[in-house]
Amino acid sequence: MKPLEKFIEKASILIEALPYIQRFREKIVVVKYGGSTMKDKIDKDTVLNDIVFLSSVGIRPVIVHGGGPAINKELKKQGVETHRVNGLRVTDTATMEVVESVLVNQVNAGIVEEIQALGGRARGLSAKDYGIMRVSKHFANTSDGDVDIGFVGDVDSIEINPLLGLLRDGFIPVIAPIGLGPGGHSFNVNADTAAGRFAAALSAEKLVFLTDVLGILRRHDDPKSLMSSVSVEEVGDLMENGVINGGMIPKIQACVDAVETGVSKTHIVSGCIPHSMLLEIFTRDGIGTEITE
Repeated sequence: MKPLEKFIEKASILIEALPYIQRFREKIVVVKYGGSTMKDKIDKDTVLNDIVFLSSVGIRPVIVHGGGPAINKELKKQGVETHRVNGLRVTDTATMEVVESVLVNQVNAGIVEEIQALGGRARGLSAKDYGIMRVSKHFANTSDGDVDIGFVGDVDSIEINPLLGLLRDGFIPVIAPIGLGPGGHSFNVNADTAAGRFAAALSAEKLVFLTDVLGILRRHDDPKSLMSSVSVEEVGDLMENGVINGGMIPKIQACVDAVETGVSKTHIVSGCIPHSMLLEIFTRDGIGTEITE
């Protein structure tokens, strides 16, 4: 392809994206950022560049992040044992101290620093700041009854005014999912669940989960079986048949809850594919799975 043709092709791509940019301008898009997309610097830079792009064209991204691998690494370093019940980390006092320190001081601060290095404006927050996310104690339901798993929270309420203020001022809020619980204690909240609750509270146009999988596959390990669109009604059958299982369950459940509480569309997208979020938002067909009414 000749140099001029390449420039023309780039211009055509921008024109193709224009209707989507116009449609979503001033709309809030909540991005759940985590998993393996946070491990590789190339993937991380691409994802954060895409988020800065969204902000630059007038869309209002809000990031809710996890940090499981970094937490596991620090727990191991400090010799703190960890285990899970129903997929949730059992969080005693020592574990909670590590979780909060890693999420707020390492992961959150690192994301903010990188966004600013890419030319964006970001403000990092723990969700317990200003009582943004208030929670009650979660008990894991097991065959032996309800089990106390420590400082793990269920979201009771979201205070959106601090976030709306940041968005109005042109900042990208970057939120660590630490909730304010009983007695003023910090509680760990599943990042997928938190992202869904923030999307609903903010009446977001979209909720995007960046993961290490392509989306919902009808046949596991077969990329060609990717389901580009799934309705809330279909989700139950897909879970019952084992198509949706394991770590995908809390993500899909968060998508369903968000759609049922007013979020227009939710998306499961691989953050390991360069510019996957832009392709999902600014093209007709997208490349992941969207979950709608």
